[in-house]
Parts: sequence; structure tokens; C-alpha cells
Amino acid sequence: MKTFDLELKKLRKVYPGDTLAVEAFDLQVERGEFISFVGPSGCGKTTTLRMIAGLESITSGDLIIRGKNFTNVATEQRPTATIFQNYAIFPHMTVRENIEFGLHVRKVASNELTKRVDSIIEKLELGDIQHARENALSGGQKQRLALARGLVTEPDILLLDEPLGALDANLRKSIQEELKLLQRSLNITFVFVTHAQSEALSMGDRVVVMNAGRVEQISAPYELYTRPKSSFVANFIGRNILIEGKLAGSDGKLATAGTAFGTLSGIPSFDRSAARTGSDVQVVVPSELVSVNKPGSEPDPGEHGISGTVKGLNRVGRVIHTILELSDGNDLQIETYAENIAALDLTPGSSVDLRWACEMATVVWDAQTTN
Repeated sequence: MKTFDLELKKLRKVYPGDTLAVEAFDLQVERGEFISFVGPSGCGKTTTLRMIAGLESITSGDLIIRGKNFTNVATEQRPTATIFQNYAIFPHMTVRENIEFGLHVRKVASNELTKRVDSIIEKLELGDIQHARENALSGGQKQRLALARGLVTEPDILLLDEPLGALDANLRKSIQEELKLLQRSLNITFVFVTHAQSEALSMGDRVVVMNAGRVEQISAPYELYTRPKSSFVANFIGRNILIEGKLAGSDGKLATAGTAFGTLSGIPSFDRSAARTGSDVQVVVPSELVSVNKPGSEPDPGEHGISGTVKGLNRVGRVIHTILELSDGNDLQIETYAENIAALDLTPGSSVDLRWACEMATVVWDAQTTN
């Protein structure tokens, strides 16, 4: 039987008063994998992380780390380390003393302690500030110190709870890149909680999307972005065109839906044998995969499209955000590079046709929804 670095088996957390925080969470994580948890506030992502760390009790289910059951094992006896958003740096200690602290708690021998601390200080380039205290550190230095303190204990799994949330945008991007490179070089499993979609997608080998205590989808970033498996994911991740419809049937590998704009097709995200004809579905198209054309243009074979009227245009660098009113009265916003639509000379009131390849669309059906 294969041994994973981390396994969650039907993990469940219920707080007093029957408040459900996490329900039936299943996950298998390979050694050295970078897993991102993302979802709205209160979705259960931090609670799950805290259960892995041992900071929250597990109501039911099992937590397995490298083949051993840690469901009821105390925090200090788990092969994990946790980095929090506020970093929890001891202000009365120097950088070096902060890094040493966890090793002292674990009663690591003096020679081994010095060796480990010197190594992590060199790896994270903290030598010049190793004798400084927290009030003399920048945001990036504090973040690297928090990483050093977690990594020096040589955990099997490093847990990160929104560790970049307090950083400004430019520093946050820089630290994202450093963190990913560090994780690759150490080959340590990272479980990373964030509320930022872009962060989850750019850093995670796989992304776990949570909603109301339940897992909506676990996928590699590109698959998650282009092939959502639920309406929640389609609405939450990226900027998609979402068209409501009724399932009409299947043709080859495509599913078809009857919509206010006619019959539209896409790759189904569901088992076709499970969904009944007439079920409520959504046709989902990432706006980046949509071309904007002059009105009356004929779609190419294998293309679908809809028409709309420009309500507003907002340019940010090379990208233009275009707000369109559709014939059913709904609005949508798409993003495209300015040079792609320059020849159209769009202004508010302009009519346009949107076109996309059918295979770029996804037909989404939520099994739990009553139709």
C-alpha cells in the first residue's frame, strides 16, 4: 500500500452547539507536494490546518502522516511546524534565539542545535540580522525568520496559515517566489492556507477549494481554472462567463445545454449517466479564452458565442476590462489585451459578438441541487 506524506480520511469538526466547521474532508498528499487551501472566510480552511497541527481536536475521521495515525496525538509530538499570519516572533529574543527556541523545547543536543541553526540562517540569508530583535526587522525579514523557525525543527510537513497576508503587494509577490523555490529545494510538504485566489493558483501544485466546511474541488491550478466542477468554483475562481441553462444531452465528448442564447456546448464536469436531461446546468467559459468580434460575424466550425452591448471600458495597463449587457438583461465582464480589440474601436453602446471554442467551455451540474 502506498504511503502518503499526509492523509485526511473523512475529517470532521463540529463545535459546541452543533456548529459544523469541516465535513468529510478527504485528501492524499504526496511527499514534497505544495498544497494550497483557498475559500471564503469561514469556509473551514484554517480549522482544517489547525486540526492537522493538533491545535484543534478532531470530531471524527483520521489524520495520517507517513503511515502513522496522529488523530489523537499531542501537538508537540507531531512531525509538523506551523507558521501563522502574525509570525508569533518573541520580541525579547534575537533572530538567532527565536530560531533556536523550538530546538531547545525538543531538547536537541547543543552541537546538533548549532549546526541546524547555522544551516537555516545561511539558507535564508539571515546572517546579517541574526543578533537583531523583532522591532528592527522589515516585513520580509520577519517572514523569513518565521520560516526559519519552522524549518529548523525539520518537520515532515510545514503548515502555513496566510503567512503573507500582512505584506504589501510587491513584497508579497517576491516572497511567494522565494517560498516556492525554497519548498522545491527542501522537498518538504507544504500545506498553505490563503484567501487569495492568485496566490493559491500560482503556488500550489494542487489547490483545494473549500466552501461552508466542504471540499468543492481538488485540482491542479490550470484544471481548476479551466474545468470547474461546481457552480461555486466557477463563480469563485477566475473571471468566467456563466450562462444558465438546461441540460439537453450529449454529443460525442460534449454536453449540450439549452440557454437563452440558444444551444451551447462544452466539456461536462460530471458523470453523464448521473445528470438527467432537463437538469439545471451552467455553461462556463474563462473570459481569457473569449474573442471579441464585430457584430454579425459568423462563428467558425466548433465555435459558439453570444452577443452583447458595451456598457463600460476600463483599461489597466495592457488589459481592458469590458462590461457588456447581454440580450437577457444580465451583465458580464471580460478581460482582454488592448491590442486584441484595438481595431474594433469600442465605445459604450457598441455591439459585439463573443466567440469561443466549444471545447474551451465546461458544462457544470451540481449533483446536490434539486432540479
